[in-house]
Amino acid sequence: MLNIHKLWLLSSFGVVAIVVLYFQNEIARLEENYHKLEYKLSQSHPEARQFFSKSLQKDDENLVVIYNRVPKTGSTSFVGIAYDLCKKNHFKVLHINITANMHVMSLSNQYKFAQNVTRWDEVKPALYHGHMAFLNFDRLGTISKPIYINLIRKPLDRLVSYYYFLRNGDNFRPHLVRKKHGDKMTFDECVEKSQPDCDPTNMWLQVPFFCGHAAECWKAGSSWALQQAKHNLVNHYLLVGVTEEMLDFISVLEAALPRLFKGATEHYLNSNKSHLRQTSSKLEPAQKTIEKIQQSSIWRMENELYEFALEHFKFVKRKVLLRETNSVDQIFFYEKIRPK
Repeated sequence: MLNIHKLWLLSSFGVVAIVVLYFQNEIARLEENYHKLEYKLSQSHPEARQFFSKSLQKDDENLVVIYNRVPKTGSTSFVGIAYDLCKKNHFKVLHINITANMHVMSLSNQYKFAQNVTRWDEVKPALYHGHMAFLNFDRLGTISKPIYINLIRKPLDRLVSYYYFLRNGDNFRPHLVRKKHGDKMTFDECVEKSQPDCDPTNMWLQVPFFCGHAAECWKAGSSWALQQAKHNLVNHYLLVGVTEEMLDFISVLEAALPRLFKGATEHYLNSNKSHLRQTSSKLEPAQKTIEKIQQSSIWRMENELYEFALEHFKFVKRKVLLRETNSVDQIFFYEKIRPK
C-alpha cells in the first residue's frame, strides 16, 4: 500500500513538472511572437517609419567617428578593414598625422582641429584615426560632436609587443629598420637588469590616451588621471573594445554604426586583415618577469583601466550580440506622433 502511495506522489509530481514546463515554453513562444508582431507593426506604421527613416538618413550623412588609436593594440588591423570598406560604404577615412608623432595637440591646434572636423562637410561621413589623446569637444565651441571609439589591450602584453617591435619590426613593413634594430636583449633580461626600455613607467599610455590633454593625464601613476580615463571611457566613447576580442568589437560596431561598418564582420573573417601587423620574433615573458612587473603601481593602474574597459565591453556586447539566456533582438520605434 505504501509503495502505491509513493508511486502516486511521484506520478503527480511528474505531471505537475510537465505542465509547468509546457506553460513556460508557451509563455516564451508567445513573448517571441509578440516581439515579432511588434516589429512588423513598427515596419507597417507609415508615419513612424517615415519619420524615423528621414531622421536617421540625415544624421548618418553627417556622421564623424574618431578612433584615437593606442599604439600596439591591433589598430592597424582594424583601420585596414575601414580602408577596405570605405569605397563600398561611401565614407572617407582620414589619418591624423601630428608632427613628430606627438600624442597631445597645442591649444591652438585643438581648437582648429575641432572646428575642422565638425565643419568639413565635404568628407562626411568620415572616420578619423591617429595616435592622439582624447580631445573633449565640449570645451572647444563646436555645435556638433564626433563619436569616439577605441581598443584597449592588456598593459603588459602591449609593453612586450612594443619592446620587440622596436627591435624586430613586424610583418606589415618587414624591411623597415627600427631604432633598436640589432639589440638582442630579451624582455626578461631587460627586466632583470632594470633597463629603461622595459621600465613599468613605459606602460603609462592607455590611461593618458583616455584621460586626454590635461597635464595631469601624463603624470605617470596619477590616480586622478585613471579616474578621468574611466569617466571619459563611459561618458564620451560609443564603444571601447579589447584587442583580444577584436571580432566581437567589429561585430558590435557593425550593429551600432552600419552606415560605416556594414559588412565589416564578414570582411574581417574572410580577409587577411585579422592579423595585419604582428610583431616579429616576440618572446613571451617568464613568470618571474611577470610577477616583478605586476608589483609596479603603474601596471596596477593600467590594468585597472583595462579590466574596467573589459567589463564594460562585455556588458555592451551581451546586449548587442544576444549572448544572454532567452534574449531577443531588441527594437524600438515611434508611435502616436502628433500632430500629423
